[in-house]
Parts: sequence; C-alpha cells; structure tokens
Amino acid sequence: MVGEESAGQRLDNFLIRILKGVPKTHVYRIIRSGEVRVNKGRAAADTRVEEGDVVRLPPVRIAESVAAKADQPAPAREFPILLEDDHVLAIDKPAGVAVHGGSGVSFGVIEQLRQARPAAKLLELVHRLDRETSGILLVAKKRSALTKLQDQFRDRETGKTYLALVTGAWPANKKVIDQPLHKYLQADGERRVKVVGKDDPDGMRAISLVKVQEKFRDFTLLEVTIKTGRTHQIRVHLASAGHPIAGDDKYGVFELNKTLAKQGLKRMFLHAWRLQFDHPATGERVALLAPLPAELQNFIAHARLPPAPV
Repeated sequence: MVGEESAGQRLDNFLIRILKGVPKTHVYRIIRSGEVRVNKGRAAADTRVEEGDVVRLPPVRIAESVAAKADQPAPAREFPILLEDDHVLAIDKPAGVAVHGGSGVSFGVIEQLRQARPAAKLLELVHRLDRETSGILLVAKKRSALTKLQDQFRDRETGKTYLALVTGAWPANKKVIDQPLHKYLQADGERRVKVVGKDDPDGMRAISLVKVQEKFRDFTLLEVTIKTGRTHQIRVHLASAGHPIAGDDKYGVFELNKTLAKQGLKRMFLHAWRLQFDHPATGERVALLAPLPAELQNFIAHARLPPAPV
C-alpha cells in the first residue's frame, strides 16, 4: 500500500525505490507487460500513485549481493547547499555520485541525505542528474513542493543551463539542436540513447539551445539550455553534431578520454550550472548558480595554455 511519503510519485520511480536490487530494465518490463496493478487495474510508468493505493507486483528476484547491501544503511552525508528553506533544498551534487540507489548502486544522494537528516519528514528528488554530471539538484521537503516543482519541470517552465566542454571548434552559427531521441538497451542491458529521424514513431522530441562561451585550441566551452529533459539529451545531441563531450565514457572518444585523464580530466565535463524555477510556496522566480568544480576549472586553465614548443 502506498504511504503518505510516496503520494504523487510516478509509478516507475515508486517501484525503483522499493524494489532495491531489481534492475530498472526489469521494473519497466513488468510495468509494460501489465503485471503491475494499481487498485486492480493496469497502470503506465508515468501513472501517479496516491496515498492508500494498492500496488500488486509479480514475484521478483533480487541479486543476493545487492540484497545484502540493502540491509546496510547508506552512510549519512550532507552536500554543499545552494538554497534551503522549509519547502526546498538545492544542493551542488559532485560528479561520481548517483542521485538514488538502483542499477547496481546501493545508495545515492537522496539515501545519504535521509540518513544525515533523520528528523526530516520528507526528502524527495524533484529531478535527476546523471551520475557523472555535477551541479544543481533540487530536493523537495514537502509533498506540495514536490508536486509543484515536478509540474514545472514537466511543463518546461524551468530554465536549465549546463556547461559542457566539447572536442573541436563548435560552429558559432549552430545554435539550436532539434532532433528526436530514442532510448534502447544494448545486449548487455545497458541503457543508451540515439538520434532518430523526425518521422520515427519511437522518437521523442528533444530541443537543446547552444551558445559558445569560450573557444580553446582543441575544445569549445558551451552553454547548453535544454527545453526538454530527455535521458542523456545533451550528451547525445552534442556527440551527434560531431563534438562529443570531453570525458564522456558512453558517447565520447575512448582514446581521447584516456589522454585527457592523464592531463587531469578524469570525469565527463558536464555541469548543471544554472537553474531557474518558481518557488513552490511564494511563486517568486528563483535563480541558482553552481560554479564549476575545482577539477573542471583546473582543466579549463590547462586548455587555455598555448601549445608547447616543438
């Protein structure tokens, strides 16, 4: 039965949270097959569950190693705070930390925050960031704030701008990328995304606005504002244009990434830099900014250096 703390969550997110150790691919498979029932009826992944709903699941198997980890609480951890009041918490998430447990990760930001704040009545993710992406992440502290903020993200009423360092010289006249994206699974079960044609029935429209912030000898620093929030959107859009993000292990250049790691860039250069939204309680427009973390600032300084004399 759905409790108060989960009211308003999407069904897929609700199941991923309670079925720790079950791969996300399997969660989506049982939803699509109709094996998951909400109040005795079939439900889609984006169905919102409410307090008191009865969710019926088929038997699922959890890997023993993951089940053992699930018995161990996440370590308590706080993160750098950009904004906090009674309704919302905005943190500066470091790279390399998942936002939540699942898919082989026993815990993430939200589980660590809950351990660090045992008196908090509610802490829920408003949106997500890829594990290797740093920057602004919103957490709701009240159910009303969660639903209002998620509605803003869904209705594209937020302003989300990322900083991305790409390989090569980005053409200054290429300012809009409007290409549908399609999620698929590789043979090993890993999730990937690719650009598809505008007439592809499986394609989801995705729009990224690109502005050149600074040019270097071998790279370009871009400000990318996303008008849609598709999985891996920025990474795939930039790579499809022939300028993958430096350090991207999924859509980047493997040999180049190895060289960059030796030069000090041991992560993907993608940072959730700026976020604008309407405060869920006051309605006032909030503008947050998360400066580039030190490791990315250091690499920028390296990129600005002139080439070594031959």
